[in-house]
Amino acid sequence: MNASSESADDDPEPGGSPGLSSRTTQLPTQADLVILGAGPAALAAAWRCAQQGLQVVVIEAAADRGRAEQIREVNGIQVDRGSHRLHPATPQRIVEDLRLLLGDDLQNPPRHGRIRIASRWVRYPLHPGEMLRVMPKPLLAQIARDSSTGVLRRRLRHPDTYAGVIQAGLGSTIYEHLYAPFAQKLWGLPGEMISSRQAYSRVSADRPTKVASQVMRTLRAERQQDRAYYYPRMGFGQMTDAYGAAAAQAGAVIVTGHQVEQISLRSDGAKISTDQGSSVRATRVFSTLPLPSLVRLVRPGAPATVVEAATRLRFRGMVYAYLGHQAGRWTSYDAHYLPGDDTRISRISEPANYRDNPEDPQDRSVICVEIPATVGDAVWTLPDEQLVAQVAHRLHQVDLPPLQL
Repeated sequence: MNASSESADDDPEPGGSPGLSSRTTQLPTQADLVILGAGPAALAAAWRCAQQGLQVVVIEAAADRGRAEQIREVNGIQVDRGSHRLHPATPQRIVEDLRLLLGDDLQNPPRHGRIRIASRWVRYPLHPGEMLRVMPKPLLAQIARDSSTGVLRRRLRHPDTYAGVIQAGLGSTIYEHLYAPFAQKLWGLPGEMISSRQAYSRVSADRPTKVASQVMRTLRAERQQDRAYYYPRMGFGQMTDAYGAAAAQAGAVIVTGHQVEQISLRSDGAKISTDQGSSVRATRVFSTLPLPSLVRLVRPGAPATVVEAATRLRFRGMVYAYLGHQAGRWTSYDAHYLPGDDTRISRISEPANYRDNPEDPQDRSVICVEIPATVGDAVWTLPDEQLVAQVAHRLHQVDLPPLQL
């Protein structure tokens, strides 16, 4: 049996610095721009700004973060720390940058997943023919009713919440069977308490009418690019490495092993001090730190209302369970989505199906099981053996193939 688990919350230490050849532990004293954290977004910004001639310094707390930290090996297969890939709605400029840096290693395979709705598995992105063939007839009738009243419904005023936007755009049936339970599972809150921005980002639209048209366009398969994604051949960490190497080549200084202790705001910029007794003055500062951490570091301090709001922020976490399968590919699908409340699992991905990598063995596989949790709760602290047993049991309950552990 090959299995492992780890927990990741949404208040992480920034990570993902590039290879040792482009890192240093010496902090310069001056910079045009200091970037806090060395994840892919931070390194991409460092690269672009350094190309414009700015003196850029990236500060990363971890001493040894990079592709080796983001990618691990389970059952002889490289897997990401968490299940990641680039959505088809990724801005074209970012895709072009990655193509420049990664070449043919940036793959663009078709999405080939399944989602469980009303105890039935259907392809995802949704396919109208299969929906009509597989879904219960009463459910289809309710969806058709919602569709027929869509124009009238979208003229009515709805609350500016996740629930209000989805219900205005798609109606109550799809919301109650898909989006509502998924929201409760992922964020631990009912849709009425979640920002409308989450609704827009889930379906890549910026208002209720676009939410509806986006889903209907997907059902009609009008845009082939909506059914594909981007993924580096060697895993998500390859993208971070490429950004880091490009940033260093453009002149950015990437400093690791320095924990920021204070950000002193000045009339001409800021002074960033670290736990190593060094500091750097900068005209501008970009931060990828979690907001509560950033608020604690700034001097003079933020207004009391801001500090209070930041300290009240709560972060939702995700437990990742990696399980080895000793009989070829587990399924032909890249991901299975489980929005319903019949299991705490939200998604199961099979990393080897994300990519075309000749180095992946054909006689075995790995699945990554994602279980939303609150930091410190029963799932978060569950021993690996019990977690594996529970996952294996849940697979049977939702009509998925057994694992050959």
